[in-house]
Amino acid sequence: MDYKNFDADKLGKADLEQLIKYHNQAYWEKGAPEISDVKYDSLMQKLREIDPDNELISAIYTPHVSSMGSVNHSEPLLSLDKAYSLNEVMEWAKKYARTEDEAFLIEPKYDGISAKFENGVLSTRGDGFQGENISDKIPLIELECPNYTGKLDRNARGEILVRKDRFATLQNSIRPNGITYKNSRNILTGFMVLKEQKYISQLEFAMKNLNAFLTLVDYDLFSIEVALGEIEQEWESIISEFEKLPYPLDGIVVKLADKEYCKSLGNTAHHPRGEIAFKFQNVAKESTLVNVVWSFGKNCLTPVAEIEPIDIGGITIKHATLHNYQNVLDRDIQIGDTVLVERAGDVIPYIKESTPGLLRESPLITNCPSCGSTLVRKGPEICCVNRDCFESNLQRLGASVKSIGIEELGLPNIRNMMTILNVKNLKDIFDLTKADLERLPGFKSKKINNLFNELQRARNIKDYQLLAALNISHVGINMAKLLLKEYPLDRIFEMTEEEFCNIKGIGPERAKALVAEFASNKEYINEFKEALFVESTQGGIEKPKICFTGKMPEKRSYYETIARANNYEIADDVNSSLNLLVANDLNEKSTKLAKAEKLGVKAIALATWLEQVEIPANLKQSEQAEQLELF
Repeated sequence: MDYKNFDADKLGKADLEQLIKYHNQAYWEKGAPEISDVKYDSLMQKLREIDPDNELISAIYTPHVSSMGSVNHSEPLLSLDKAYSLNEVMEWAKKYARTEDEAFLIEPKYDGISAKFENGVLSTRGDGFQGENISDKIPLIELECPNYTGKLDRNARGEILVRKDRFATLQNSIRPNGITYKNSRNILTGFMVLKEQKYISQLEFAMKNLNAFLTLVDYDLFSIEVALGEIEQEWESIISEFEKLPYPLDGIVVKLADKEYCKSLGNTAHHPRGEIAFKFQNVAKESTLVNVVWSFGKNCLTPVAEIEPIDIGGITIKHATLHNYQNVLDRDIQIGDTVLVERAGDVIPYIKESTPGLLRESPLITNCPSCGSTLVRKGPEICCVNRDCFESNLQRLGASVKSIGIEELGLPNIRNMMTILNVKNLKDIFDLTKADLERLPGFKSKKINNLFNELQRARNIKDYQLLAALNISHVGINMAKLLLKEYPLDRIFEMTEEEFCNIKGIGPERAKALVAEFASNKEYINEFKEALFVESTQGGIEKPKICFTGKMPEKRSYYETIARANNYEIADDVNSSLNLLVANDLNEKSTKLAKAEKLGVKAIALATWLEQVEIPANLKQSEQAEQLELF
């Protein structure tokens, strides 16, 4: 039997059972799935049609782990019933809703291992009534729950998984058999099946750069409440919000918000009646890879797949990410191959699987598409190291502008500045006059004034923003803040590897890279200092964090400028560290407002906030001048 290439609709009961058992073993015990979730679900759906009472359908599956013994759960930890379409979700919701206003909670369905931490013991779900004690893995796991992220030291019920950002760090680490990790489940299963964390010696570099490999995400961390009549209307926007989360997902959980009512409905032998899981389905389809375009980033080139157009969830997909050079090389992806394109769990579609085509052509490149220079491998990436490369400089300058917070300036305008005004770096942009801006296509009086005024406001910058804007490899906003908390800006460029290693979170390899990067970029710092007013944050009191949500009368940058002038730090998202959320309308249906309420973050109306703060005089004059230009 062909275990990978099959048509579930043409299989009988015996073959379906054989395939399901085989792929259950590959997924749950080996952590090495051989087919996509979509193909596996097609087997389960077909078996459900033929034999609805088959034990394989109602069975609770759990991964094989290295156990310290059995744990009896104080309450059953059951699986969830499955739905594969929004129609099925709505049928279930209407069945249990008491009124049209019945409230439901919609939450992410994480792709990990269901677990519980209670009274100092960490255990898997097991069969729902008895799980396996995996407390020896506690040192490797960080807890993320409402209002807390840190050591696993309090009761929680959630999913053990590998965050997307940590997988990016770990995926090229070598396993004992010499093969690199291909997905987060490989890593997760690897740690769960081995005793005494035998993988630690294989991942020494990662250990020095990550406090924990794994994360236990509490099921209550992210939750959006909607009424029965709003589910269909809000469905797509909620999926889009969840796709931005840094966790691998394989669906969505919908449950009754009234916990007492939900509990009163009871359970089947397999699942609670008051909850259901929507599995990402029909979000992966096959297509043909027709070309690969190498897209420029600020430090590397990224392969982007051009595919024969396909429809996924009502959206026509023509492009998909291939992540990096190493991914294309390791998976032997070539032009002409048949590829499985998936959107579940990511905003940007990606290539999940590849089957060799009859006519194949390697998409790998050796020379820069912009300047022709020989490309250089840096880890899993491929980079152009020519400092005069136009496209590389454009991306780096665009990233610098973004770090500074200049909203009026996108890549097309920066490209024109480089070609028409000979702009080469951030200092050149700050040196531009209104007469210079008049030479740019599409720049009229109001647009020129807006950008010029924004540039003047952006001259006041914090030291960590400046450091991040230099586009030094390994140094983003978070790393910049970490460094400048310990040392002043001028000192950073003179530090030794040993001094960097003394900072928590920085190991020898990263320290070595930082010394080399700072040495080669030192010349730029004085140029920036001449054009900007840099505020030192070393040893300073942490400023209250503020976030804005919803459509507002003025541009978001206008209110953020007011906030900075009133000693606030701007945040892009709502989390437990946020101090204040400002909304134009507190009654609007906003994910940020829902999350703020969940986390206990204070939210106030825009009009109320404006009455409490002082608006800078120069900002008032600027706004009045813009209004006068309209007449």
